[in-house]
Amino acid sequence: MEILVTGPDGVLGSNLVRELLSRNYNVSVLLEPGKDPITLKGLPIKLYYGNILDLEALNIAFTNKDIVFHCAASTSMFPARNEMVNKVNIDGVQNIINATLKHSIQRLIYVGTANSFGPGTTSAHPGNEESPYNSFKYGIDYLDSKYKAQQLMLKAVKEESLPAIIVNPTFMIGPYDSRPSSGAMILALYKNKVPGYSLGGKNFTAVKDVATAMANAITMGKIGECYILGNFNLTYKESFEKMATAIGAKVPTRKLSTKMVVAYGALSSFLAKVFKYYPSVTKELAVLSSEHHYYSAEKAHKELLMPQTPLETAAIECYEWFKENGYLKK
Repeated sequence: MEILVTGPDGVLGSNLVRELLSRNYNVSVLLEPGKDPITLKGLPIKLYYGNILDLEALNIAFTNKDIVFHCAASTSMFPARNEMVNKVNIDGVQNIINATLKHSIQRLIYVGTANSFGPGTTSAHPGNEESPYNSFKYGIDYLDSKYKAQQLMLKAVKEESLPAIIVNPTFMIGPYDSRPSSGAMILALYKNKVPGYSLGGKNFTAVKDVATAMANAITMGKIGECYILGNFNLTYKESFEKMATAIGAKVPTRKLSTKMVVAYGALSSFLAKVFKYYPSVTKELAVLSSEHHYYSAEKAHKELLMPQTPLETAAIECYEWFKENGYLKK
């Protein structure tokens, strides 16, 4: 079976490619031109180069493929309103849909986000695949664009018989995070740069569990369905305790008020605009970190047989990869 993965060099794509290879699939990847993906070095894969906004590049990469995993996306959160984010995440997805239909792909597995569903505010009442999207209020194009792209997918399934399944990961931790993305949290804990914990919480999962569920979706799951891929609903205090203890770092113990966190985020956003850099915290992210965003992944556990690796294990795997690749210099 011939499989194509877009966005293969991110933390999810890198783990997914390895999971697919372990199952003896023939794997090809679509990389942005000029990229030298360190997380894919030495793997027996075929490389294509092109942008998902380039229809010709997609047509070349999609030729003679059976399954496509669309992981590529712009995850930029700053500035909150960003036209390029919309182009990549909405126009790019429409191009993926068109190429899938043109080349008679057997199944398209599209990576959305759990944020495209309304979250629950307590572990006892988490959001699920039936919870309506309510994040327009944050004014973040990344969140809005992923929701709109999901609607494009579902519309194409209904009206054009697009053979698509949508997976919606929560916050993923694990190895091969070369940028780093979510792993920046592990690095900050290791380097004792986490001043405290905000009062919110969210759903955490091991990226390897997400990759396993996605690979299972080649033969499992139902066309036109969405699957939240997550595991543990934790406060930031709880998650920091688990991850810091696992990697032998100091556990943050200072409680940060919502007012303090949001004020810091607003100042950080202002300074980033003035001095032209990408901030680690923005006003919008500060607001999000002060809220609870909890989800149920019961559907994925049942229909995609998603594993439930402890967060501590995922943190150790992330830490060990950083250690082996020289990320831990203080």
